[in-house]
Amino acid sequence: MSRLTDLIAKAKGKDADLGRELEREFRALSSRRAFGLNFERHRPENVELPGRPIRKGDKVRILPERGSSTKGDQRLWKVMSLAGRGAERVASLSLLYTDEPERAEAPVADLCVVAEFRDYIYPGLVSTGKVERGGDKPFHTVINGENFHALEALTFTHRGKVDAIYIDPPYNSGAKDWKYNNNYVDTEDAYRHSKWLAMIERRLKIARELLKPEKSVLIATIDEKEYLRLGLVLEQVFPEAEIQMVSSVINPSGVARPNAFYRVDEYIFFVFLGSAAVENIHVPGLCVSNADISEEIDSEEEGDGDPNPTPPETDRSVRWESMLRSGTDAERKDREDMFYPILVDEGLMKIVDVGDPLPLDTDRSTFQAPEGLVAVWPIRQDESEGRWKVGKAGLESLLKVGYAKLSPGSKAGKKLTPIYLPRGLRQKLAAGVIEVVGNDKYGGIEILYSANIEEKEQQREGRPRTQWNTKAHSATDHGSSLLRKVIPRRKFPFPKSLYAVEDALRFFVAGNPTAKILDFFAGSGTTAHAVMRLNKQDGGRRQCISVTNNEVAAREQERLRLSGLRPGDPEWEQWGICDYITKPRIKAAITGQTPEGQLIKGDYKFTDEFPMADGFMENAEFFTLTYDTPVAVSHNRAFESIAPLLWMRAGSEGSRIETLPTSGWGVADCYGLLTDLDQAAPFAAAIHGKDSIRIAYIVTDDERRFQSVVRQLPDTVEPVRLYESYLTNFRFSMGR
Repeated sequence: MSRLTDLIAKAKGKDADLGRELEREFRALSSRRAFGLNFERHRPENVELPGRPIRKGDKVRILPERGSSTKGDQRLWKVMSLAGRGAERVASLSLLYTDEPERAEAPVADLCVVAEFRDYIYPGLVSTGKVERGGDKPFHTVINGENFHALEALTFTHRGKVDAIYIDPPYNSGAKDWKYNNNYVDTEDAYRHSKWLAMIERRLKIARELLKPEKSVLIATIDEKEYLRLGLVLEQVFPEAEIQMVSSVINPSGVARPNAFYRVDEYIFFVFLGSAAVENIHVPGLCVSNADISEEIDSEEEGDGDPNPTPPETDRSVRWESMLRSGTDAERKDREDMFYPILVDEGLMKIVDVGDPLPLDTDRSTFQAPEGLVAVWPIRQDESEGRWKVGKAGLESLLKVGYAKLSPGSKAGKKLTPIYLPRGLRQKLAAGVIEVVGNDKYGGIEILYSANIEEKEQQREGRPRTQWNTKAHSATDHGSSLLRKVIPRRKFPFPKSLYAVEDALRFFVAGNPTAKILDFFAGSGTTAHAVMRLNKQDGGRRQCISVTNNEVAAREQERLRLSGLRPGDPEWEQWGICDYITKPRIKAAITGQTPEGQLIKGDYKFTDEFPMADGFMENAEFFTLTYDTPVAVSHNRAFESIAPLLWMRAGSEGSRIETLPTSGWGVADCYGLLTDLDQAAPFAAAIHGKDSIRIAYIVTDDERRFQSVVRQLPDTVEPVRLYESYLTNFRFSMGR
């Protein structure tokens, strides 16, 4: 209806009385509310394609002058003709979507191609790099491009093949976090909510085509600004699905809301398709259990305390926790009663007593430890005063039963690290999951996981709750802080906790080691990172497809424009989300090294604890979405850009046929391509000789000859017909 308001405004300009009459009728109609979610489906979106060569017939936008921070001319023009060469090349333009014809001329260097969502597109992929550590495992893929068009391309490669979609779409907060038709949507926009709905609905409709109808799940996170509308649009796009919403604490400290409650949580929608169901897996803090261990699992900041005071020596070893508080509320002033001395006999390496808490206004140097003892204070890595996790009385109780001691790694004359058994481990001890095998020289008990731990764990309930509250999901500690370790000094706003995404997916793909997971709002790449974690835990071969654009942050854009740069310039694009954050993060996670070549500091935590510097035995390839021309596609000159699509459809695994085979056929590790049907016999023989082949692409317009080739192929190979004109195979117009 926003389009109608535009037309009414134009009518008013030509005939004021007619305009007022139309406006009156429009208001009467718009006041009627039908049942369900009703919103204005705005004119199709468009996307700028900086760097794409300008050709006759293109739709373009005239860019502002270099050095200007203005938005420039947002109207669309059609290129009628081109003249000149090189830097002197000039385009003759005709204004689109106007009643009054208007012509203009502009230097080609000042134009940017625009793709409207109503137009046909001919997408391709160009590889921009890869990282390989996973041997014969399939590749994770990262696509830099407009996610609507990338989703359309994936309807060729993954229609009905995706097991899980995890998305974290823009929250429509009113900040400069997302654009609609090249304009940031702010709180003053009267159509703010309907634009968001139009944007998300278009993408969900295509996503539906990608999910396995027999069994799959879509997971979407959102906050309070759009959760009601998202829930309704999910019901409309997936009417046959079961939908459930979970509330998840992501910021225990809370985010201030003016004159309102502090927000500590966000919402997660789970859309169950077909037979999809939550798997019975016990995840601490999320599931109902007799030994719920959701409390007192603390994260460590980089270098803050000893994150691994007792490294496990066997599969049955139990990891004790440092007494030193880290993360939020970790300073002395936050809990005055938890700043006290722990008195240690360095000769025996035992804790022998506990001092009283020291008032906040009293310097700790005034405390004199009894003769022969050393006072251990909660001092952080930066030498600031912190606090313990347990109060004095609580620690005294733990010491009596051997549940607190010094870390075996402690040495006289050096930093002494008190450790203890947190509540979760004590509950496991009471439940028999952990057993006492003796006492050690440090004054604590010796414990191991029970030999029959699997049997005992299976007796525990594993049904997840709809309220998730675990420190593993803190976006501050395990989103922002973790990202700073992986790609130091590169900022990304509000990244998800790695473990929050991992846990959400675990309930649906733990039992499927070859699951295909898609994230088309990939942002910093947390979903791919989480999938790699899941693979390491069970030796899985799951794949993640990550789609994100290369949008530069709003503040950075202003600085770059003032320095004379524009989108498409290499110096501009290097700061985009995909090139600056997503790809470096995924590469760093796999290699265990930062973009600067340094080993990543710190350990992964919770379900699987190991040094981040170990990386992952995974493969990943990075692509940029291209927009080919009908002429190039129709003459098969664009094969190089559709080659990755054929490879992805075959599983993103092994070698790839990069160019049209001169022999008329070619075979890669997992698929084959036949372009000359006279070569069907040797092609079929090669397919029979390779058990790893999944797909045979056969290029022909003749259905009879296609079926003739199919009869020569093994039953285990999927035949896919490609028409001789690639225009037919790779032209997409969904959502138009």
